[in-house]
Amino acid sequence: MTTIAVLGASGVYGRHLLPRLALAGHDVRALVRSPDTAHQPRASGVDVRAADIFDDAALAKNLEGCDVAINLATALRDNGAGSDYARNDAVRREGVPRFLAACVQAGVPRVIQQSISMIHTNGADWADEDTPSSPTGNPVADAANDAARDMEAAVIESPLDWLILRGGLFYGPGTGFDDAWFAAARAGKLRLPGDGSGYVSLVHIADMAAATVKAVESDASRTALIVSDGAPATWAEVFGFVAASIGAPPPAAGGRLGFGSWRVRNDRARNALNWRPVYGDYRAGLTR
Repeated sequence: MTTIAVLGASGVYGRHLLPRLALAGHDVRALVRSPDTAHQPRASGVDVRAADIFDDAALAKNLEGCDVAINLATALRDNGAGSDYARNDAVRREGVPRFLAACVQAGVPRVIQQSISMIHTNGADWADEDTPSSPTGNPVADAANDAARDMEAAVIESPLDWLILRGGLFYGPGTGFDDAWFAAARAGKLRLPGDGSGYVSLVHIADMAAATVKAVESDASRTALIVSDGAPATWAEVFGFVAASIGAPPPAAGGRLGFGSWRVRNDRARNALNWRPVYGDYRAGLTR
């Protein structure tokens, strides 16, 4: 039995991951800032403990005896509303090195770090794990990508065995994104980001969690993998489908550009993890 610690386990990613790890037969510890409110982790039957990415002593103590540590800690909220992006950048730049140091101190040999595939922003061109990012033109998005790259560098330079999972944009139960899209479409307020021609690379949260279980059980080591549905689409296609599927008018252009355009492949994750997304594109995952 593998003992796995999941830091940031009360977020939507963690809430989907914990029961899948437990079902696979692993001994799971949920490391959360507020155990009293970690109802879903506790309901999943896992060991819930108090730890924060900036609390070195608590981290090291609660990581002792673990074979793998998975870091999902962020300062982002479901669907991004009310998120503290500056603090999230600090979690990545300052918190992750502390997490890694705590793993070394506790004797944890292997870490899996959540990252973002948006660092491969490349317009309409296809990108993979080796494609450098182009500036998005959005200062917040560019700062987030820079912080993610710094975070990854800390992981890569650590003495630990590591794996980085660069997720697509999450959607699905609990993420808030698709619920907000459908609600806006029903109210006639759904707007395309810009003219809608930018690409978005999505991953259903259930597929992200399933890929993470595969990562724990795989031999993949010291590499970064893009975890996405492998079928990027333009915002016009995604939002057009949302509106059409409920009989709403087509979305108008002119909405806020929150992300750059990123169109990424998932071939390496599929091969390295022996994983396939259940929701192979937005139409499968956005069915209501």
